[in-house]
Amino acid sequence: MAPLRSLEKDYPLIDADFQGFCASHGILTVEDLLIHDLHALLAKADHLPRPERFRQAVNQVLCIVDGLHRPWLNGIELLRRTSDFNRVLSTGCGGVDSLLNGGLQEGQVTELAGPSSSGKTQFCLLAASTVAAMHLCCVMYLDTGNSFSSKRVAHFVSRVLGTTSEEDNSRSFQQAMSRILCCAVFDIFSMFALLHQLEAKLKSQVRGSVGVVRLLIIDSISSLISPILSGSGSQGRALMISAGALLKKLANEYNIAVAVINHTVGGENGFPKPALGETWKTIPHVRLMLSHDFGSKACHVSILKHISLAPGASTRFVIE
Repeated sequence: MAPLRSLEKDYPLIDADFQGFCASHGILTVEDLLIHDLHALLAKADHLPRPERFRQAVNQVLCIVDGLHRPWLNGIELLRRTSDFNRVLSTGCGGVDSLLNGGLQEGQVTELAGPSSSGKTQFCLLAASTVAAMHLCCVMYLDTGNSFSSKRVAHFVSRVLGTTSEEDNSRSFQQAMSRILCCAVFDIFSMFALLHQLEAKLKSQVRGSVGVVRLLIIDSISSLISPILSGSGSQGRALMISAGALLKKLANEYNIAVAVINHTVGGENGFPKPALGETWKTIPHVRLMLSHDFGSKACHVSILKHISLAPGASTRFVIE
């Protein structure tokens, strides 16, 4: 969410004194304020020269956030919204597209969980290349572990376009490559900043035109969230919930597909399960588990959670 200082012009209560007191308690943005213990903050503010003004400013921020909430929609409006806006994006992997009834659903967050070398990153690189080359749309790729490979993307783009290496300087190839925007992200606060920049871009784009952002990929979300969950403090969990809420907001309000990679941890009877715990598993609309078939090039993908498909369905795929 926005820095507090950006609200001062339109909301005089959120002045320099308010911002300074908040900053002294590590609160720089609206999001920081929302996840802070407001009762404790207001108790400390009682020692200020004008504590009532501080309370009014806090209420002002809460009213601003409340005003951003979308109105209730009835069943007919929701059905119309689904048919008019939410579409699927082919991933370029026929088996997975068939499993998911066409591919990645716009308006939803899809989680790709699996152990190392299970095909998660390769699948995301292929999906990004397909959306850029076939759907003529932009892809935001947040790379948290230096796993993004421009050479693999070039290979996939060439395959989607049906070009050869000698034709990689063609206009269509260059345009497709330029539609994939990769940013290196190494902490959750940098991710928040980039996601807010993306939201500003999404607000101004015209749906249906060439070059709009329709796919956001985070490879991987777990590498950003796991470090802040260590210890017994509640701040890490609050940041995780805020991150999930923001991803769902971007997907729903701007009708983009969001794909996030998660690693696995040991589960019941030693079988792997997605990391990040019980709270996180409520965030993705779709959860897929990937694994590698050792001794072959094939990867296995199964549905753990889906809004309209039964869990347990699976398929195999090969990405070359």
